[in-house]
Amino acid sequence: MSIPKRVLVTGASRGIGRAICLRLAKKGIQVAACASAHAEELAVAADEAARDGGRVVPLVGDLSDPATPAKLVAQAIAALGGLDAVVSNAGLARASSLASTELGDWEYLLAVNARAPWLLAKAAYPALRESRGSFVAVASMAGVQPYPGVGAYSPSKACLLMTIRVLAQEWAADGIRVNAVSPGLILTPMTANHYTDPATKATREKLIPMHRIGDPDNDIAGIVEFLISPDAGYMTGQNILADGGLLDAIHGLIPSHRASKG
Repeated sequence: MSIPKRVLVTGASRGIGRAICLRLAKKGIQVAACASAHAEELAVAADEAARDGGRVVPLVGDLSDPATPAKLVAQAIAALGGLDAVVSNAGLARASSLASTELGDWEYLLAVNARAPWLLAKAAYPALRESRGSFVAVASMAGVQPYPGVGAYSPSKACLLMTIRVLAQEWAADGIRVNAVSPGLILTPMTANHYTDPATKATREKLIPMHRIGDPDNDIAGIVEFLISPDAGYMTGQNILADGGLLDAIHGLIPSHRASKG
């Protein structure tokens, strides 16, 4: 297994996706960076990577359209000469209880968060089989434990995680590894409004055993870089939870909870 040289990343204009693109480009990896919005920010990221000696090819497409994933894969292959890895990072959330979620919102979140990664993988399969490459999805801790109040977000991320496990089994014999990373509370443009109030930010930090909000570059992009690298060459079907210990902290939050003796 060789070091990947050609990588497609979706949701690349901001936050985690942007951090992944810039980190990979600085390592000399050619990146096809895709975004459905914020094209101007994607162009800025491409220019920043170029200043650091990297190459980012900006691509634009709406992943809620089922025709878009195959188009993006084809454009990436044409621009890069093939693919060694795909990082499906694009995702979104909409605040709502499930009982009040409109059918259109449910279908939209499932389309972007679950269907689009599957269609990206499906379209990239021949190229990844040729390169014996890898596929990585950025999921969420909300796909591991329920997150009430964000409508179809948790169900869509849970669907994504199971899709990753199935693909890992189906593609293992072809030499393609398929894994996921599930971020916890990360400061990105999509979540920034939660941290404008210092009291809310402090409350969230107190809940996390490591007492800090995650950073896209330092805490997530490096995991993605590892998962597509030869160092993770014997890993497939795995989900790396990067949440500062939050999901495992529930028992420690129970009042008067004490460790038993003896």
